[in-house]
Amino acid sequence: MTSSPTPIEAAFSLLQQGRLGEAEELMTRELQAVTARYGHGSQAWASAQCDLGNVLLNADQLGRAIECYRQATTASADDPQFRKDHLTYRLNLGLALRMAGRLDESEEELRRGAQDRMAFYGREHPGYAFGLEPLADLLLQRGDLRQARQVVEEAVDNFWRNGHPHVTSALALRAEIVAAQATGEPLFPPLDQLPDELIEQVAQSVLSRHGDGDPEIFATVLRVLVTTLEARLGEDHQATLNVLSMLANSGRDRGDQAGRVDAIRRVLASYDRQSMAEQALMAALGLAMAQSEVGDEDGALQTYASAYARAERIGSPELASQVLRNWGLALREAGQLQAAEQRLGEAVAHARRGRDGETLGRADVALGLFLQHEGRLEQARAVLEEALSALDPVHPDAMVGRSHLGAVLDGRTCGCGDMQTTISDAFRDFVASRLPSDLLARLDVAIVDGDFKIDVELRREPTQDELERLNGVVGSAHAEFRRRLTSRP
Repeated sequence: MTSSPTPIEAAFSLLQQGRLGEAEELMTRELQAVTARYGHGSQAWASAQCDLGNVLLNADQLGRAIECYRQATTASADDPQFRKDHLTYRLNLGLALRMAGRLDESEEELRRGAQDRMAFYGREHPGYAFGLEPLADLLLQRGDLRQARQVVEEAVDNFWRNGHPHVTSALALRAEIVAAQATGEPLFPPLDQLPDELIEQVAQSVLSRHGDGDPEIFATVLRVLVTTLEARLGEDHQATLNVLSMLANSGRDRGDQAGRVDAIRRVLASYDRQSMAEQALMAALGLAMAQSEVGDEDGALQTYASAYARAERIGSPELASQVLRNWGLALREAGQLQAAEQRLGEAVAHARRGRDGETLGRADVALGLFLQHEGRLEQARAVLEEALSALDPVHPDAMVGRSHLGAVLDGRTCGCGDMQTTISDAFRDFVASRLPSDLLARLDVAIVDGDFKIDVELRREPTQDELERLNGVVGSAHAEFRRRLTSRP
């Protein structure tokens, strides 16, 4: 008999489904229940504050998460077991402050946390090293490479002596610090003593640092890591391929398009050697996109054609639809309108044979926009309406489709509707649907300088709980729409 999930487990399940507001509401209710039962400032209260902070952090509500962690650190830590939890709360606070760019405050909390850990665990215990690693990371971010190197070396030595698997994360950070120092030293110490599974974890730890620091430094680490993994695990090992894929993504971000194409070709060749058909298809789509972005139009179209042949062999209508959609968009960019319409129409037909609403919705949006821009408004209207019925309302393609449908209903073939109005309306609906029906008299939402500006008028005086709920829902809406609308379609 399986046990029911704990509140924090249920909340993270909701986060994984993209239901950010519901996850926050669940943990807010849990905090209220714990406070009523055990009292403000109790150990249980501090734990619930931390749990709510973790949910808020993962829902992109960093400021509120920081306050939850700070509240958790105010609880008395006299009990030895609770002191361990208190160390975690302070670490979370320091990390969240760093994420918010509040580096002075973050360094203060992380240094204090490291000192508290040494007093609690002793210098030789890995519990102390858990406080050193984030401090070294912060020092790297602040450009204090000498001190960062000193701190990370102590963390690596500690984890290594204790045989602790977290050494892999410390080694990844050390590699970045050494690369930033540019002394010519090897980025990784000899790893012969580590088993293959920990070598794989080193690679995963490096990948998890994507976006944390200087992109050129990160790319340097990736290139060295690829060579290390090929020598140790082989060029067809999945860890090697994962790092090559990240190197390709890094090349796009850094403008190294030639390096990006080369990395994708190496990944594609490996998947073909291993007869991994679906993975090879995804790599081929990435290659076609990269070729388009470097101006190799003919090469990209040939790659799309070969990718479609791969999809036909696999027999998945969803994969075929995805290839045809991207191929059709590339043909339209190349000015081959008749061929583009044919591929986009085939993408919709394949998606209708499949079972994935998102695939159908995205194919419909691509075809609907094409038809609109060609002046065939009635056809465009029908296709876009089908798209909106299939997509999540806050999916990026749904936003584009809704905006274009507005233009179609106005009889326009260009201009593509007022996207900001579309987004504002969706934001307003999101907030209003989560509040008591008699609370709001007016809710104006506008996008100013790339952010939401909210003006609220209430029908009546809210209770304290309702006011907190209003603030929480608005914060959730910010996180929900910022996350969805800035993601790549």
